[in-house]
Amino acid sequence: MRVDLRSDTVTLPTPEMRRAMANAELGDDVYGEDPTVNRLQERVAELLGHEAALFTPSGTMANEIAVKVWTQPGDAILVDAESHILHYELAAPAVIAGVQVETYPIADGVFHLADIESRIRRADDHTPGTRLLCVENTHNRCGGTILPPEVMPDLRALADRHGLRLHLDGARLFNASVALGVSAQAWTRDADSVMVAFSKGLCCPVGSVLAGSAAFIREAHRVRKMLGGGMRQAGVLAAACLVALDTMIDRLAEDHARAKRLAEAIAELPGFSVNLRTVQTNMVYVQTARPAQAVERALAAEGVLCIALDPHRLRLVTHKDIDDAAIEHAIRAFRRVSGILS
Repeated sequence: MRVDLRSDTVTLPTPEMRRAMANAELGDDVYGEDPTVNRLQERVAELLGHEAALFTPSGTMANEIAVKVWTQPGDAILVDAESHILHYELAAPAVIAGVQVETYPIADGVFHLADIESRIRRADDHTPGTRLLCVENTHNRCGGTILPPEVMPDLRALADRHGLRLHLDGARLFNASVALGVSAQAWTRDADSVMVAFSKGLCCPVGSVLAGSAAFIREAHRVRKMLGGGMRQAGVLAAACLVALDTMIDRLAEDHARAKRLAEAIAELPGFSVNLRTVQTNMVYVQTARPAQAVERALAAEGVLCIALDPHRLRLVTHKDIDDAAIEHAIRAFRRVSGILS
C-alpha cells in the first residue's frame, strides 16, 4: 500500500468533478464570458459575504494579487513569522509588489494583538509605512491550527485604528469552519479580502478564489492579467470547484478525525512527539529525535510519504484519498520505523 500524506494537494478529482469538467458550459473568462467561472465567483462571494470574487490558478497568486492591490511599492506589510506568504511564496511581495515584509511572533497558532500593534510602522523619511495586515486560517506551519473567529473583530478594529487593510489567507478556511461548526463568514466578514483554495482538501485539480469588494476585484482582475493568470475557457476548472462546494466541505470532518487518530498513535511511540493541542484539523506535525529527513526516507521505504519541513519535524496531512486502512498502515509503519531508529 502507498499512503501519501505529503499534502492534501495530492488529492485527485472525483468522478463527479470529471463529469462536470467534461460537460462545463464555457466562454472566454478574460472577457468575463465564461458562465461556469461566473457562477463559481458569484457563489463564493455570497458564501463569504463579499461583493465579488475572482477565480485564480493558485492560492499563492490570489495572495499576491491582494498584496499588490492593497499596497504601493515602498510600503510594508505585516505577516506572522510562520506564514505561508513569508515561507512559501518566493519573496513575491518584494518582487511583485515592491513591499517590505515584516513579521509578528506566533506560537502554536496563537499570536497577541499587542505584538502586532507594536510592529506597525508609520511612514516617515526613514521607514516604510505599514499598509496591510495578513492572517492565515487554518495555519499551515503551526499544524493546521484554527484562528479563533472571535479574534477577527479585534483585528478589524486594530486595522481600522492604524489605517490598514486586512487580508485573510484562508486556503483551508473550510477546514476551520467544519471543525468548529460555524459559518466561514465568522472569519471573512471582518476581512477586506480573503482567499480560499479548492485544490487542497476540496480535491479540485486547480484553483483558488479571491473575494472582496467590487472595486477591489476590478483591480484584482487587472493584476491577475498582469501576472499571467488570465485563463480563457477556465470553466473546465471552475466546474470542479462548483461540485466541491456541494460535496466536499462537510466531509472534511473525516480528515480531521483520521488526523487525530494518527496523531494520538504516533505520540505514544519512542523517538516521536506530537503536540496534540495543535491537531485541530487535518495536519499532524511530528517532532523527531532523529533527523527528520532520515525518518522521511525510512517511512517512504514502508510505503508512507510525508515531508520533513524542518531538521526535526515532519508534516503529515490527511485528505479524501486517505481512508481508515491507510491510517492504520501509516501507524504500523511509524511503529516499525520507531523500532528501527530507537
